[in-house]
Amino acid sequence: MSTCATVSRALDEPLSGTAATASTWLLLEQPGPWGARALTSSRLDPEVGRALEAAAEGTGVRVALIRRPGRHADPGGPSERRVYAAHTVPGRAWLHTAATRDPAELLALDFRALGAGDHHGFDAVLGGRPHPGDPLALVCTNGKRDRCCALLGRPLAAELAASGVEGAWEVTHLGGHRFSPTLLVLPHGYAYGRAEAHSVKEILHSLQEGRIVTEGCRGRSAWERPGQAAELAVRTSLREEAPDALSVVRTEGGAPRWDVTVAHADGRRWRVVVAQGASLPPREESCGTSVLGAPARMDVVSVRELVPAGATAGGPRAAAEGSRAAVGGSRAAA
Repeated sequence: MSTCATVSRALDEPLSGTAATASTWLLLEQPGPWGARALTSSRLDPEVGRALEAAAEGTGVRVALIRRPGRHADPGGPSERRVYAAHTVPGRAWLHTAATRDPAELLALDFRALGAGDHHGFDAVLGGRPHPGDPLALVCTNGKRDRCCALLGRPLAAELAASGVEGAWEVTHLGGHRFSPTLLVLPHGYAYGRAEAHSVKEILHSLQEGRIVTEGCRGRSAWERPGQAAELAVRTSLREEAPDALSVVRTEGGAPRWDVTVAHADGRRWRVVVAQGASLPPREESCGTSVLGAPARMDVVSVRELVPAGATAGGPRAAAEGSRAAVGGSRAAA
């Protein structure tokens, strides 16, 4: 029987522009089983889970649960839980960590400040400090949300952990389970789909050297999905590897067409036209539904370098006007 992930792969559904959106990720260790809505259907106190969801709404913070790869019988749970906060905006990205014995302590955080990139409250409330180790490699394994995440994600997380990847964690829903195994790398917030152990190791090794791998990339979570597609289009065109070289500085318009301005740290800018299309033929977008749908996708219509006022029009351009590139579906399952 085909799964949503095997169908998506067989149809070569594009990945770019499909990452979950969050300027800041707040991760709480919670071993044991996870339900479809993990914050309120796990061994975390559901009242705390609901309160965390409410506190994060509209702030740019996305709360997720994490656990170490392996068996999750969890008869008693840990006395102390690891907590991470990561801000993903270029030039201001950071990853801090803390420990707590009471998850309700997280409710004392200023979520709006956290979403804006201020880590001082996290440090003060939880005793947080900069994460001293390797980047985090978060693999979605929430099989109650979609079985592909368990069937494909858990073996990947286990293989990473067994091979010595210290930053490997299982994580709850990252969106887009039809792209399983899905991966989020922090602190920079780049998401990947159809990940394999060797490619994840290359992604992490490159990041430690200050390079971003674009193959299999779904986008940077700091941006909305048109911005994710636009940034990746410029990055790929320039073969730009520096994590903080590119930023989305303006997005104009709305579905089905946006004008996105992407800026380089050296001052260059590009205007990227992104159009919303549909991935055909219709297919089941999730193993949890039998309804056929045509997932939305972000198609880059053109990439044009903007010439500064007073500059000659004959300067180098990243890509010609009218160049087209089919890039990923924007509607990862919510």
